[in-house]
Amino acid sequence: MIDRATDQDVERLAWLALLPVLSTTLYYALPADLQRLWTIQFAPQVLAYLGLAIWAGRNRAILTKLGLSPSLLVQGLRWGIPTGLALGVVNVSVILWLVPFIGGDIDFLRHTPHAQAPAVMMLPWAILIIAVGVELNFRGFLLGRLLALCSGSSIPSRLSPALALGGSALVFSFDPFMTATFKHLHWIALWDGMVWGVLWLCLRNLYATIAAHAVEVIVMYAVLKVVLS
Repeated sequence: MIDRATDQDVERLAWLALLPVLSTTLYYALPADLQRLWTIQFAPQVLAYLGLAIWAGRNRAILTKLGLSPSLLVQGLRWGIPTGLALGVVNVSVILWLVPFIGGDIDFLRHTPHAQAPAVMMLPWAILIIAVGVELNFRGFLLGRLLALCSGSSIPSRLSPALALGGSALVFSFDPFMTATFKHLHWIALWDGMVWGVLWLCLRNLYATIAAHAVEVIVMYAVLKVVLS
């Protein structure tokens, strides 16, 4: 039993999390015409999910490592829902009042794929599905594996969580599809990624970040849909 438990704790192929990090970085070295291609924009996420699949096939206790143990669901909802509500209110306020006040454009939000999709499809099902996929990628896989990489290196243990958190939040905020779709507002994803990342680091609970992500986007989508229509 001791050997089995030890084997489950071993983290294999955590370096696969570097695939989306490197591909996101390389995206910004490409010519502008290539950056506009959807196949290029989605390449980092495709590589991330591929890395996740390979990593999952080579490790044990996957649900525990990702923060998806069924016993964590109630705790995740208890923390995630109020966090999402708070972030939703803050971000809506930033978009509708602060950004126009400093001369920023928000009219382009009317033409994003999310705005063009029927509300009956987005609320809540598409938003929930997107939240599950994004959090599985950026918090469960990317943040968790970056933390494992940092913890297994010569980096001081006190710095490992901060480096993993900052790295995952930056990759999330500068994801090519994110910057192409939300333009200057992609910076909002940076503090979203920091908050959701802290939530995951403190609780090791992906249900919490999924709930926070979904609730926040539902609030933002519903308000902006009405105001910008």
